[in-house]
Amino acid sequence: MSTAVVIEAPGEHRLAAHTPREPEAGEALVRVHAVGICGSDREVYQGNRPEGYVRYPLTPGHEWSGTIAAVGAGVPGSLVGRKVVGEGFRNCQVCDRCHAGETTLCGAGYEETGFTQPGAMAATLTLPARLLHVLPDDCDLTAAALLEPAACIAAAAIKANALPGERVAVVGTGTLGMFAVQFLRAGSPGELLVVGTRRDREALSRQYGATDFRTKDQELPDDFDVVIETAGSADAARVSAALLRRGGRLALTGIPAPGAQGLDPTDLVVRQLEVHTVFGAPPDAWAHTVRVFAAGLLDPLPLVTHELPLTEFPQAIELVGSGDPKVGKVLLRP
Repeated sequence: MSTAVVIEAPGEHRLAAHTPREPEAGEALVRVHAVGICGSDREVYQGNRPEGYVRYPLTPGHEWSGTIAAVGAGVPGSLVGRKVVGEGFRNCQVCDRCHAGETTLCGAGYEETGFTQPGAMAATLTLPARLLHVLPDDCDLTAAALLEPAACIAAAAIKANALPGERVAVVGTGTLGMFAVQFLRAGSPGELLVVGTRRDREALSRQYGATDFRTKDQELPDDFDVVIETAGSADAARVSAALLRRGGRLALTGIPAPGAQGLDPTDLVVRQLEVHTVFGAPPDAWAHTVRVFAAGLLDPLPLVTHELPLTEFPQAIELVGSGDPKVGKVLLRP
């Protein structure tokens, strides 16, 4: 019998029998290959998710890969058997933000796979087929399970618009930071600096294309063109802004704890910094990510350190929050 993780309420979960939901018109049924766990899943389990951005009881899982097993009416039958990943935001497609391609700002309100809609910590996931992105037949589905966080970073890279030859930097050395290094490297920067708190991330940063690595307590430059922040702390945001030249471009992707002190508005204005923020990934960022992955310019596998069965969900949550430097990306395998 197949199972699913169900979080009944903060701190309460169970393994439940899972029955695949047959796809209705416009939907597809996906056999889940692997599902990633990130800090937001831990928030859901602990009850720290902001109000309105989670609905219990819930099967979590918004980072996933799989294979289409069946499709509903109106969906091409040729998709059955194809490897896919899928967008999480359940946008309305009719509001002005959706028509502008900004589906993460949908005016109909927030709905997302794994937070307010059933997620992928189950044997199968049924969702609108329009959210799917088809992968190459020979791709590694385990690696592809990390394309959701990669798409969020792609959104930041698109907004930052780093040009070839510009000096670029990444603040943060977790999964998001390592994806940011890869996306920026693909744009042929003149210099690519990574700033972190752990010296043990230097080797992987350089493997992915960094030309320099420093910890935040070292002397840092102040003349970079573009910085992508991925660490999710107010201090990281301030360090990122300080790295920029006047008129530089900053993309913030991390979400600090509530009540965190932000950037100095006087500094932003006087130095005319261009600041962008990212919450989720719209369709263009997903499409860009899949193209880059298919071209072999993204290598997610070195980021995966643990693969566990679905039954070990509590252990996986503990690993993600352990702070152990040996823990990278944790995947569950339904």
